[in-house]
Amino acid sequence: MKFGLFGINNGACASPKCAAAVARAAEDAGFESVWTGEHVILPDPQAPPSPVAPDYPMLDPAVALAFIAAHTTKLRLGTGIIILPQRNPVVLAKELASTDVLSDGRLIFGIGVGYLKPEFEAIGAPFDHKGARAEEWLAAMIALWSMPKPEFSGKWIKFKGVNAMPRPVQKPHPEIVFGGHSKEAFSRAARLAKGWYGFALDLEATAKCVEGLKAACKAARRRFEDLEISVTPSPRVKLDRDTAKRFADLGVSRLILLQRGADQAALLEGVGATGRDLIGKL
Repeated sequence: MKFGLFGINNGACASPKCAAAVARAAEDAGFESVWTGEHVILPDPQAPPSPVAPDYPMLDPAVALAFIAAHTTKLRLGTGIIILPQRNPVVLAKELASTDVLSDGRLIFGIGVGYLKPEFEAIGAPFDHKGARAEEWLAAMIALWSMPKPEFSGKWIKFKGVNAMPRPVQKPHPEIVFGGHSKEAFSRAARLAKGWYGFALDLEATAKCVEGLKAACKAARRRFEDLEISVTPSPRVKLDRDTAKRFADLGVSRLILLQRGADQAALLEGVGATGRDLIGKL
């Protein structure tokens, strides 16, 4: 089982001093990766399904991970997730290639399609056809990252006679993970990604998602065992060695844990306790 830490760009970790200290502590404690969340803007006042208050601090994922890269040596750096249909894929390809270069090949590109309509409206991005546009954006980004002479012709984006350097360190491109709990999200993970990321799940919900992923892999003619499953356990889950083993028995190979604490001291204590009481004993 690999262990990641979610939220290296938000809350108390929106402070550079705290983020650097927590990332170094996570690396020392045996965590394999740290992960960012993303909302470019948040509805004000907060209203469902918005996940946090509008004044909750959240740094841009690529910027935050490039900063963390400078303070660590081996932690994988995951976007958990970037809301791809809200982005310009050509610009994002440059930003993430830069992050991969600055981290010497440690980026994991986690993708979501988004669900907050006010966020899309503020950015000026269409709220319809989010999944289809995410798939097209990803294909365009891979073309920029991997083709000797990049060109792409899709429904919404076209380019040729261009190039973008430097390319990512990872070849042919950074590891791709799709998030989401829908049938469509399972299909995108099975068809287009190395892995899938489920957020805030208990064991029962994880088992249901795994069944959906197995069906998606069958439809895509892919072995389920070749899909890397990452899960952030729900805050209601008491995570101990037995529970971690039960997640592993379901096919989960990475647990991305929520921050434990509201300030730097509490976060460092939580990271250390996880390393000592869980990671170090598995």
